[in-house]
Amino acid sequence: MTMRAALFDRYGPPEVLYEGTVPEPDVPPGHVLVRVHGASVNGGEVMFRSGGLGVLAGRRFPKRVGIDFAGEVVRGPGHEPGALVWGGLPRLSFGSAAEYVAVHPRQLAPAPAGLDPVLAAALPGVGTTAITALRDKARLRAGERLLVRGASGGVGSVAVQLGKAYGAHVTALASARNLDFVRELGADEAVDYAAAPATLGRFDVVLDTHGSSPRAYRRLLAPGGRMVGIAFRSAGDIAYLLGSVVLGSRRVRFFSGNPRHELFADLTALVERGALRPVVEAVHPLARIADAHRALEAGGGRGKQVVRVIG
Repeated sequence: MTMRAALFDRYGPPEVLYEGTVPEPDVPPGHVLVRVHGASVNGGEVMFRSGGLGVLAGRRFPKRVGIDFAGEVVRGPGHEPGALVWGGLPRLSFGSAAEYVAVHPRQLAPAPAGLDPVLAAALPGVGTTAITALRDKARLRAGERLLVRGASGGVGSVAVQLGKAYGAHVTALASARNLDFVRELGADEAVDYAAAPATLGRFDVVLDTHGSSPRAYRRLLAPGGRMVGIAFRSAGDIAYLLGSVVLGSRRVRFFSGNPRHELFADLTALVERGALRPVVEAVHPLARIADAHRALEAGGGRGKQVVRVIG
């Protein structure tokens, strides 16, 4: 049996992507087969498709894209057929932009009740990243001042909501056209990202989803402040952040996401209590997967690009 999936036969721009067919996945013992309703586009898979991870990924084609997903259980231990779930593939695995995925139960959790499973696909990757960054790495506390760089994007739009849920005072950096949008997400202050960093004040936590000029934003930390970086723009910026950690600084943190069941379950609970909602800029059919990647690469968007697989 075969299934539809997003594929590419060479590294390159979004245009290398197409809808093709591949064998349905084998389902190892103890794994869950999920019929995918939606997947989202994430920065890591854009880098993968363009060849940025070619040294690790090799040159065997076709390759697939997609990291997170939302859909319904076909079969598997501990889950009723038809139950709605969401989750993500293990680190450096791709292929959720397809009709079916087979995953271990630790890679998924029940999806929030009442949430459209296509739109729900906007949250698993960025939502668990924001929880890890703010709760687990920065240990953000109520009453602290939080600065979110790239506040209108996928992780940023969730971080603004999550910061408010944790009781922080949230300052959102975004483009001028997106300032009202990030205020609607709950930001206490919205500032054009063109503003000089030195004019922004001091913060207990800086979440950097943009990746450029980490030194300038590290200088904004108040005593005891923490900065979490999840994006890197240059080798020099990576070296600076690595050096900060190696030299013993507790003020700068970064991580590589590999969420498990507990994080997906925490995300479900936040949505069900009304603290978070998916932010979707556009939904693209699987056949237009290239459009979804192109929109993310263009930047300046609001929330996530989602790929509709079912229907």
